[in-house]
Amino acid sequence: MSDELMGSEADASELVFESAIRPQSLNEFVGQHKVRGQIQLLIEAASIQQRTPDHILLAGPPGLGKTTLAMIVAHESSRPLRMTSGPAIQHAGDMAAILSSLSSGEILFIDEIHRMSRSAEEMLYLAMEDFRVDVMVGKGAGATSISLDLDPFTLVGATTRSGLLPNPLRDRFGFTANLDFYSEDELGEVVARAANLMNLNVGSDALALIASRSRGTPRIANRLLRRVRDFALVHSNGKVSVDTVFSALELYEVDELGLDRLDRSVLEALIVKFEGKPVGLNTLSVALGEETDTIESVVEPFLLRIGLIVRTTRGRQATTSGYKHLGLTPPQGSQGLFD
Repeated sequence: MSDELMGSEADASELVFESAIRPQSLNEFVGQHKVRGQIQLLIEAASIQQRTPDHILLAGPPGLGKTTLAMIVAHESSRPLRMTSGPAIQHAGDMAAILSSLSSGEILFIDEIHRMSRSAEEMLYLAMEDFRVDVMVGKGAGATSISLDLDPFTLVGATTRSGLLPNPLRDRFGFTANLDFYSEDELGEVVARAANLMNLNVGSDALALIASRSRGTPRIANRLLRRVRDFALVHSNGKVSVDTVFSALELYEVDELGLDRLDRSVLEALIVKFEGKPVGLNTLSVALGEETDTIESVVEPFLLRIGLIVRTTRGRQATTSGYKHLGLTPPQGSQGLFD
């Protein structure tokens, strides 16, 4: 068999795995117990009343299962799913084209909904509430507004920055689900399920170690499991032991708290480069050569949650725990932050 054919089969296998690892129903979905119950109620009530489910907003950090939940809503409602993203909708015409092409009862999923343009958001207000859109035809004094009726649909929006959503849009969602980070036990279930789908020979202690370094996030847990699998294939004939996990995570620079290279770079910059003084986001971004959005939405939430940094009115600053994690001594005689 040629290398090219073997490569295509391997890629196909990975795609099959990606599809298999994503839960297909609320019963398969691990964690988020309250949210699952609330969504189940919305779906069942809509089914009894023979109507489309209410619009749903899924809010929370990346990697907690917002896209998966949108797919499950469509699957359990037995309705088709249309997927798009906020950055792809930059004009009112883009939104009008999407809405007017929806079939009756279809689920429209918009990822990163807070990144839509303002004109698209304003068109969405009327569509969500009255299932119609007003389209302007022509320009200048001769412009005319034409109202188009839409088939009933359900909007499922996902956002990592719910505070950036304008109130008129947020208020039009019938239900807002705030997804929480996962416990280590829940992440243990996630990686155990994925390991079973991979047919991995892995012990419970090794799975628990992976879960403990996954930052409360299923996406990270599954990604680490795949890197551990690769390491095991090369170095231990596919057997995943605790030592294998330690060695693999050391290679990929994931420490005992789950911090990776970028996380530690932020922490080191705050402590060493800026000598523990408060630092603004833009200054930190320039110093590290990273986008401000990456630092603010990917790195900071975890460092804040585990108490390694704080946000003050003057900027970001490392805490006592942050110093200790890097094996450094906090400044002497500091008040409040380092007590």
